[in-house]
Amino acid sequence: MEHITLLLGIVIVTALVFDFTNGFHDTANAMATTISTGALKPKTAVAMSAVLNLVGAFLSVEVAKTISGGLVNESGITTEVIFAALVGAILWNLLTWLIGLPSSSSHALFGGLIGATLMSVGTSGVNGSVVLTKILLPAVAAPIVAGLAALLATRLTYKLAKKTDEKATAKGYRAGQIASAGLVSLAHGTNDAQKTMGIITLALVTGNVLAPGSNPPLWVIVSAGVAIALGTYLGGWRIIRTMGKGLTELRPPQGFAAQTSAATVILASSHLGFSLSTTQVCSGSVMGAGLGRKGGVVRWSTATRMFVAWGLTLPAAGLVAACAEFLTKQGPWGIAAVAVLLVAGSGIIWSLSRRQPVDHTNVTDDELHEPAGVVTTAMAAVSPPPIGGPATAESLKTTIPAPAASVTEPARPATV
Repeated sequence: MEHITLLLGIVIVTALVFDFTNGFHDTANAMATTISTGALKPKTAVAMSAVLNLVGAFLSVEVAKTISGGLVNESGITTEVIFAALVGAILWNLLTWLIGLPSSSSHALFGGLIGATLMSVGTSGVNGSVVLTKILLPAVAAPIVAGLAALLATRLTYKLAKKTDEKATAKGYRAGQIASAGLVSLAHGTNDAQKTMGIITLALVTGNVLAPGSNPPLWVIVSAGVAIALGTYLGGWRIIRTMGKGLTELRPPQGFAAQTSAATVILASSHLGFSLSTTQVCSGSVMGAGLGRKGGVVRWSTATRMFVAWGLTLPAAGLVAACAEFLTKQGPWGIAAVAVLLVAGSGIIWSLSRRQPVDHTNVTDDELHEPAGVVTTAMAAVSPPPIGGPATAESLKTTIPAPAASVTEPARPATV
């Protein structure tokens, strides 16, 4: 470590800052459904997730090797390129956190790295086959696979429990949710913490501190694990709100099915070295679980905005990173300008978030959530009551449309 230069040190610190934002940006992946169903209190949930993220960071380095030695050609990459890539990723993470959209921190990092590399050395610096097979294809397949798995698991769960009282089994499902949420957190550590390890390792290779193809040193693994754990403990409450209740209303059996499906997909991909987005996997499983229960619906207006954010993540982060790389190529003053812009942009986004704070005290408040749209309301009105017992007065209120009011009756506000 005695050969680390000032610029390389700045890049390492910036990478750990990105890891920190990744932690609070992706806390919702593991704990949103657990919090929304009441299985765990918000602060307890994020503390548990933070510890397991740290543990997961030590379980594998396959994803780290994909980033440090596969996505871009190490011979054409400089330390300034990695710095510019991190700037693009951090700013996109903070922007999507501000508006509460669960976009992919992983794709923000990949987009930043690709954009900065293209600006620096052109298309020869990017391995297109790796981008296609280990980033783009998993990005399309993973949320679909997780969604279908969660949908089938939810239907199977309700079918097996159709002769039991849902309230009597809720406690068991909540315990299962806690266990599956822990598994998702562990899986998140094995996948997302490694991305920062890979970036730091790549920076060390470009700075001639490590030989090309080296595994992440122990101090890199420890620092990346601690950074993502601290970010997770901070809690990305805005995105937890969207994932927990903004997409669909989940009950304990659905939460258990969603988290188990997501954890299975993430762990399998980590083992294979696929650097997929845990956000996309968990979002897909939440929507699948929402559709798996009869009478369950998805708020497609929120889902559509989320899909748009997914599509924009790679090019948007890449564009910002390319602009940052253009400045860093100008010399020391350009690097300083990029650093100032990063700090200023982060400060502006943070100050905007304080206008309507969301934290552990109000993350589950119903008035904060987007009301259901026309399609969602219509589907809920005609859907049969959920499986798991006879219809109750409460379920009939949501499944049988009320008679039309007379013309003389004063209008009353609708409830959702």
